[in-house]
Amino acid sequence: MPSKITFFVLFLFCSFCGILYAGMELPAIFGNHMVLQRDKPIPVWGWCEERREVKVSFAGKTVTGKAGEDGRWEVRLPPMQANAQGRELTIYGSEKITLIDVLVGEVWVCSGQSNMEWSVNGALNPIEERQAADHPIIRHIKVPKIPSDSHKRNFDAKWQVCSPATAGGFTAVGYYFGRSLMGQIDVPIGLINSSWGGTRIEPWMPIEGYRIITNQGFAQEVIKRVEAVDPSTEQGKARHLAGIKSMRDWIEEAERAVQAGDFPPARPTAAQVGIGTSHQDPTRLYRGMIHPLVPYAIRGAIWYQGESNGNEGETYYHKKHGLVKGWRKVWNQGDFPFYWVQLANFTNDKKTPQGGDGYAKIRDAERKALDIPNSGMAVIIDIGETSDIHPKNKQDVGKRLAQWALAKTYGLEIVPSGPLYEKMEVKNSQVRIHFSHIGKGLIIGEKNGLEPTEEIVIDAKLERFAIAGKDRVWVWGNAMIDGDTVVVSHPDVPVPVAVRYAFSANPLGANLYNREGFPASPFRTDDW
Repeated sequence: MPSKITFFVLFLFCSFCGILYAGMELPAIFGNHMVLQRDKPIPVWGWCEERREVKVSFAGKTVTGKAGEDGRWEVRLPPMQANAQGRELTIYGSEKITLIDVLVGEVWVCSGQSNMEWSVNGALNPIEERQAADHPIIRHIKVPKIPSDSHKRNFDAKWQVCSPATAGGFTAVGYYFGRSLMGQIDVPIGLINSSWGGTRIEPWMPIEGYRIITNQGFAQEVIKRVEAVDPSTEQGKARHLAGIKSMRDWIEEAERAVQAGDFPPARPTAAQVGIGTSHQDPTRLYRGMIHPLVPYAIRGAIWYQGESNGNEGETYYHKKHGLVKGWRKVWNQGDFPFYWVQLANFTNDKKTPQGGDGYAKIRDAERKALDIPNSGMAVIIDIGETSDIHPKNKQDVGKRLAQWALAKTYGLEIVPSGPLYEKMEVKNSQVRIHFSHIGKGLIIGEKNGLEPTEEIVIDAKLERFAIAGKDRVWVWGNAMIDGDTVVVSHPDVPVPVAVRYAFSANPLGANLYNREGFPASPFRTDDW
């Protein structure tokens, strides 16, 4: 009869593995109430005895595969159309596993730090939002916080059906994003919430992402650091074996000491070989919280992070390239859509024309990273809070992310965002600024709470435009809308060379919008 210790070990193993059946283990991402990605091949995988044949059946389709020597098997169901009717997915191996209420629709990964993790319960109007959250075709799963040196294959979590009883715990940005999509494309929405407050971008990047940006010194240092402890490299293997030997030697010495009635010596630190001990160490959140999701079929990802890298500029631009391209490489599903949130206005308004304080430079890096193919950025400098790094208006954040997806991913004939700087032209003493995404035209606007943006027509004046000549002395410019452009000038700058807009930590009063109600992104034309 199994001992209590045996049962305890089995309990721990089951808790770690997610769904464990007799001889069969499934990743937690496969479970009751899950959403499968429509119109793409659907990978399904798990673990069982080596060389065991496995059969997967869903929606009248059956595919077979065989486990390898490591016990891992993977099959691919053919692409399927969206379906909001819950159906059964059955897996036959050493045991029959049946998952119920499986939908087919659109699946998005929602990741980043606290403003993505922030729940509906903590955002604006939580009571009203929960009461209205009767959306059973929206599903949510929260990946637990697991930093790791090794590439974890599983976690412990379950899919939840959106209802007034469950929605309060959903990622608010993800939920409002998904709700906006559902309202327009009317298909099931799956939200995979893998986020952790206070985290930097570095731990979310896979090593493949760092290798993509090896021209950056920080990336080279990370690669050296990881390879030095990676057991698949000669250097890493040697370090681990040396650590194991030191532990064996310690065990023998400790046993002799205890047998002689003495305390054992301190455990050797040489046995502690790893990438790091903090969840902020490079690649460790990717390994523990993103890798277990790969290669689950997804439509794309939304990202809200940057506050913990808030003192950066150009380096964050390169890290964003490493993150996006690294995820795309490991997922091997092409250049899937990747939409992020530009940081909100925050801290005291210094209101100096040169700006550059606080989040100004990282916002500019986020804007420049739009050169990544199939990417987009929600601008929220008009809905932040001066004294709160966690602005409560997550509804508009989700809607603005969804605007990108609806326009670029789902093909609706709508403008994806507010005006984005495109180019400048200098003529005489004036600078003419051209934008993309002007929509139905440029306006001077004002946004209050959850209310739609209103156009200001009486005593309207564009704010937060600064202008400089070759002496690099900035002054507040006289800016006005001229058709689809903005013209900036100042009598003290007869030969202008550069313009900045809303280039500060908290650009209160910045008021350039398009008629669709979306704010223009901060920008600068210089690189000083």
